[in-house]
Amino acid sequence: MPRRRPISEPAPDRWGLRSVRVRLLAIALLPMVAVLPIVLGFALFWWLAEFDALLVSKARDDLIIARQYLRRIMERGDEQIAALGQSAAFAEAARAGGLDPLLEARRTALGLDFLYLTASDGTILAASPAGAQPSSPARRPVVAAALAGKPETALDLFEADEMSAIAPELAARACLDLVPTTAAAETDRTVETRGLVIHSASPAPLSDGSRGALVGGSLLNGNLGFVDTINDLIYAHADLPAGSQGTATLFLGDVRVATNVRLFGDRRALGTRVSREVRDAVLGQGRTWLDSAFVVNDHYISAYEPVADSAGHRIGMLYVGFLERPFRLARWTMVGVLLATFAIAAAVTVPFLIGLARAIFHPLERMNRTIAAVDAGDLGARTGTVPSHDEIGLVARRFDELLDRLQARDAELRAFARELDARVEERTRQLEEIRRQLVMSEKLASIGEITAGVAHEINNPIAVIQGNLEVAREALGSAADEVRTEFDLIDQQVHRVNMIVTRLLQFARPDEYAGYVETVVPADVVSDCRVLVRHLLERADVTVANADRASRTVEVSRTELQQVVINLMVNAIHAMPEGGRLDLTTRDEDRAGTPGVAIEVADTGVGIPPDRLRKVFDPFFTTRTHGGTGLGLSISYTLMARYGGAITVESEVGRGSVFTVWLPALPVTG
Repeated sequence: MPRRRPISEPAPDRWGLRSVRVRLLAIALLPMVAVLPIVLGFALFWWLAEFDALLVSKARDDLIIARQYLRRIMERGDEQIAALGQSAAFAEAARAGGLDPLLEARRTALGLDFLYLTASDGTILAASPAGAQPSSPARRPVVAAALAGKPETALDLFEADEMSAIAPELAARACLDLVPTTAAAETDRTVETRGLVIHSASPAPLSDGSRGALVGGSLLNGNLGFVDTINDLIYAHADLPAGSQGTATLFLGDVRVATNVRLFGDRRALGTRVSREVRDAVLGQGRTWLDSAFVVNDHYISAYEPVADSAGHRIGMLYVGFLERPFRLARWTMVGVLLATFAIAAAVTVPFLIGLARAIFHPLERMNRTIAAVDAGDLGARTGTVPSHDEIGLVARRFDELLDRLQARDAELRAFARELDARVEERTRQLEEIRRQLVMSEKLASIGEITAGVAHEINNPIAVIQGNLEVAREALGSAADEVRTEFDLIDQQVHRVNMIVTRLLQFARPDEYAGYVETVVPADVVSDCRVLVRHLLERADVTVANADRASRTVEVSRTELQQVVINLMVNAIHAMPEGGRLDLTTRDEDRAGTPGVAIEVADTGVGIPPDRLRKVFDPFFTTRTHGGTGLGLSISYTLMARYGGAITVESEVGRGSVFTVWLPALPVTG
């Protein structure tokens, strides 16, 4: 044991005394008055940055949806016009010289503003509306591509005289009075006469064997249905705070030609213009704008992207966004609440901490020097005798004794630490397993209690029905033969209810109804499970297809197998919220040379992404966005592994999932 070497008492030193006080006060107060504010400040800074980033990310995602919808509208127009040009009706009308009525009927049916057939030299062979004479259609890249044999669709800019040549009312619809707009660039224009058109063209065979182009278009100026549909797709079910609202707009240049932004009341902001800052960034530089922007009369979290015509020139913008003010208010309200909470906590805590520190200043000064010496590596340093006879003095004496044993115990403690780490890790695994079992036990116990109550409530009226049915038979005597069919039907339905209650109890209370392993026909278990989840199938509009190809039997607890199959069926139903098809298949299957039976549960639901597929059997992992404990598949896997079986899964996003339960078959005795 090393020799104890007490530290001599130094002469009174104001700075030495203050050093102890400062350190003790720092220990007591720094976490509250310095460290915590810094951490809180960084946390708030990070949270505000993440909050803003989330808003911008949402705007970016909303813009992607709007862009995809616009592309889908354009692709649909392309497909419809191409289908018309290749149809038998078009060929027949071309031979008979009756294309004008056909084009008029199809234009109306497809919701187009114009539809015409042009030859390669620009001659208009047929048109709707009647009398439409588009000027030099072949100069348009869309039409030129169609004449070259390639269907094409683009957004194109039409001048007023071009629209008048097609239909005077088209030019009138496109005309918008410009509304003076705050923050917009200066302009001397007072009216917008140009039109933004979805322009589609497809090759079409002519009666003389040459190739023409079938051209159609829809004017987007004032097309409120287009922006309202975008708004509904993005914001109909969005979780926007109270007072916020989502908006969508299509710009021609910097002018709103189709929008659901309001000026006031129900008046839409048609003819208003985008701010100069956004116009320069999006139209001038071709960048996508993802930030706050001034929109007509307020600030919105906005997403703008340029819209190009068939020649690649930027002619407008697509915009989506939502009102920023409610988010800004919620953000600063949260900051205020956090700061107020911290201020109250500091006001209560700081005086209390100072009082505690003062009570131990002086006795701890010598201990502080000893700790400093030991911390510097001098394990022989000791505090010595402390005049205090209270708890602090006792601690000082015990501290010296502990320092005496510190060196001797150092190696032992290190070994103990390593052993303790191993034990803690093992005990943690054991506790986790126990916790999983407790959760499952509590869940099954709760279901058992509820099921027992339900069974009791159902069995009582069933008993009354059966008793009164017998009374009715005895009272009617021979006359009961006239309603024998009805009585038999009642008997059958009562028996059916009894079977459903019994199966429900078998599922909910496996300890009472299972208790032993039995020979099970997998197809019978699947049939029972269909009865128990019938209400879920009907409510979810799911059709079920059943295929029993298994000739083998398995030795397993019937209720546990039933529990596993029901869990897989319920998961499949949840994966098909819009309805779908559920395939239940049993078949003989050998694995690794072992005969067995496979029960396959396949759905046509949303599927599971590859990065989540390998985790589906982990405890507490769930793919549902709400609800679900993440225990069902883990418990099911454990149950089947107990009998030497396994559960496997295959899935493809958007196509559905296939879960396969495999169990070894019962050996066939000769």
